[in-house]
Amino acid sequence: MTEPAQDSPDKAVAFLLRQLNLEPTDYDHFRGEPGQEEGRLFGGLVLAQSVVAAGRTVSFGAIHSLHAYFLRAGQPKDPIDYNVERVREGRNFLTRRVTAVQAGHTIFEASVSFVAPEEGIAHQEPMPDAPDPETCEPWWTTIAMPRMAEHLPPGMADRMRRRMNHPIDLRAAARPTRESDGDGRLPARMVWGKMNAPLPEDPILHAAAMFYLSDSGLVATVAHHYGIWMPGGASASLDHAMWFHRPPRFDDWILYVSESPAAHAARGLMFAGMYNREGVRVASVAQEGLFRKPPPR
Repeated sequence: MTEPAQDSPDKAVAFLLRQLNLEPTDYDHFRGEPGQEEGRLFGGLVLAQSVVAAGRTVSFGAIHSLHAYFLRAGQPKDPIDYNVERVREGRNFLTRRVTAVQAGHTIFEASVSFVAPEEGIAHQEPMPDAPDPETCEPWWTTIAMPRMAEHLPPGMADRMRRRMNHPIDLRAAARPTRESDGDGRLPARMVWGKMNAPLPEDPILHAAAMFYLSDSGLVATVAHHYGIWMPGGASASLDHAMWFHRPPRFDDWILYVSESPAAHAARGLMFAGMYNREGVRVASVAQEGLFRKPPPR
């Protein structure tokens, strides 16, 4: 399986669904194909495939949380083997441990929890004010693309633009912060996201697509703020956690709001929330990333 030309939103979503269609290889063992042509393996894809692997072993309940570590960089072309361990088989909660192995190396580990529906307490912080997604520009237009393009080989900037909104249409709901603004604001980012084509009526696939969204540019909250995407800079996801407050649905726009309350020793922490168009908070995300600023020019 190879990555298609990113010239059609429908094709991009169809390709993601093929990536999420894991092949059973043994009892609670699955194989996924990244299918990337180049670059670093996208952590959001590993998250999404691990959720599908775990979800294919449960008999009831909906996913409500995941806690994961990215242990080493993955390769864009090599298949990934997902080994699922049934840690807990309770009456209300099910827990799975997922280990991702590529070329003999463990690259990722996660604990995934599922829960039966239950009535109980409910509250949430209101959704931040945001413009309608249809009025917003593609998110890549708000990052320093002109400066980046000066340092990229011919054609690479165009390929980045095509991939940045496939298979999810990402729109900038607010101008991201920059250290160079000099106003003392902490890193923050707000985008709208929507699948570029409908998903099947499978809750696990909706959850997997939301995990894909959760890692789509989350490190940009900090990396863009400090100009780390310039030559000589580097960023990487270290761990990832996500909680669903509502059943996963990704058939309309989701507002993805992230901020970084603290960073030190080249590591930054990001907290984020996902809201549907009705203002309901459907999920929360936390991630720590590694960020190395480019040397002074």
